[in-house]
Amino acid sequence: MTAETAMASGTADDRTPRVLVVWCPDWPVVAVTGDDPVAVTEGGRILACSEGARAAGVRQGQRLKLAQRLCPELELRDRDPEAETRRFEPVVAAVEAFTPRVEVIRPGLCAIPVKGPGRYFGGEEALAAKVGRAVADALGQPLVPDAVPGAPAVEERQPTAPPPAATAPRARVGVADGLFAAVLAARAGVLVPAGRTAEFLASYPVSALGDEALAELLGRLGLPTVGAFAALPAESVADRFGPSGTVAHRLARGLQPRPLVLRDEEPDLAVEQRFDPPEPSAEPLVFVARALAEQLHQRLAGAGLTCRRVAVEVACADGRTASRLWRHEGRLSATALAERVRWQLQAWQGAGTFTGTGDGDGDGNGNGEGREDTGFTLLRLAPDGLSPDQGRQLALWGQAVADDRVERAVARVQAVLGHAGLRRIEPAGGRGPGEQAVKVPWGEPYEAAVPADAPWPGRLPEVWPAVVLREPAPVRVLDGAGRPVMVDGRAGVSARPALVVVRGREERVDGWTGPWPAVEYWWDQSLARRRARFQVVVEGGRALLLTVEGGAWYLEAGYD
Repeated sequence: MTAETAMASGTADDRTPRVLVVWCPDWPVVAVTGDDPVAVTEGGRILACSEGARAAGVRQGQRLKLAQRLCPELELRDRDPEAETRRFEPVVAAVEAFTPRVEVIRPGLCAIPVKGPGRYFGGEEALAAKVGRAVADALGQPLVPDAVPGAPAVEERQPTAPPPAATAPRARVGVADGLFAAVLAARAGVLVPAGRTAEFLASYPVSALGDEALAELLGRLGLPTVGAFAALPAESVADRFGPSGTVAHRLARGLQPRPLVLRDEEPDLAVEQRFDPPEPSAEPLVFVARALAEQLHQRLAGAGLTCRRVAVEVACADGRTASRLWRHEGRLSATALAERVRWQLQAWQGAGTFTGTGDGDGDGNGNGEGREDTGFTLLRLAPDGLSPDQGRQLALWGQAVADDRVERAVARVQAVLGHAGLRRIEPAGGRGPGEQAVKVPWGEPYEAAVPADAPWPGRLPEVWPAVVLREPAPVRVLDGAGRPVMVDGRAGVSARPALVVVRGREERVDGWTGPWPAVEYWWDQSLARRRARFQVVVEGGRALLLTVEGGAWYLEAGYD
């Protein structure tokens, strides 16, 4: 039987492991401060929200304007991945007490295999109950999962205290066959019996499979649920929907995304950097992580493999060690992996894992006198969950190869200048020239909060200034009698501008046009602003862009 046939039929190597997942709802909201109702935003949309916001109609994925219309008192906070990782570390440490094989899927969601710990702690139900209590203790909250018909609840004890606040941390535990089903089981707070995963998944909508295009197509074909999709013959699914549809079909049937690839012995592809003498600070480890990530990618490519997880391991001179598994989907770039190393180091330090590291005498003042057995001695990145790399399609003229060379050159420059030392320009939405573009660190994803091509009442004409000041400079604009020129609330100009005083130097105005009034964020008093822009030509033919706001004039940009 070929590998393709085995994948389609699901008759070979389908030993789906049992997985326990701990899920903390609305974790991005837990990691930030704010009064209920509060929501965390990313990319101009709602990423997570509190119970109060949800009761008002706010939902994940909504645009900010719609969310604020539904809940005018909604407090918006930017996502803070570092705070999410740091606050999630006590939860991971509580789960790690049962097995060192903890996978951090993302802050707020982690998983462990059930087979070994389940035997040691008296079965799956006992393990789930113990993990639930340990996590609840770490969060300082009671664990009360919901019951789902057909699947026994993990734990049914009632809370002994009033329900937690909207932004208080909570947790649910679930067990099922495979990670995909275990995540859904954790969201429901249930333990799915072995062999009944397909039955548990049957009632979920096909959108739960995580493929939006496939879900839309299945909906048009009259297959709205996972169970209806799972009932299709595997061979027909492979012929009609291709590899991505086959993977989704296997998930719908409670199987592994692909059959296990048996290997006699996995190659040692881990990369590491030792520090002698020990490195007292954690910051250099982040820069080393980028170089190690590049080496790891090269080793995986040379072996024709890819990995599902990466273990970040750190050792100290006093013998302490720490390790954490990070799961990722697809190719984890060197920049993204270095960011995860930084988050993890900060989480460990925030939890006191390395208390005293870099402080030789342990007195907390950082002078390092009296001891030499402190500091970091090892940083190691180890791939886990190896599988054959299916490769990627190159462009007709080798564009992907050229992009790889660019990425390697960028990595070398960033190693010298730092991660934020090399930036790219991305278009952004706004009315003024300083708002039309933003600088983003190279390698970081960016999605404009508002599209640049959206309607912008009061936006300047298409001829853009050549020089934009970082901070607008105060100026004075006078009429022919030497009086200040004023602009009223109806954008009416008190007199014709005759002089512009820039840094004490008077320049005669030969021509002017405007104003372009702009009233922004009128619905939010903390962000609301009213201003107007003028284009003026001074003697010598030089053109300036002036802004008046609150009765004060500023030089914003120049056209020469």
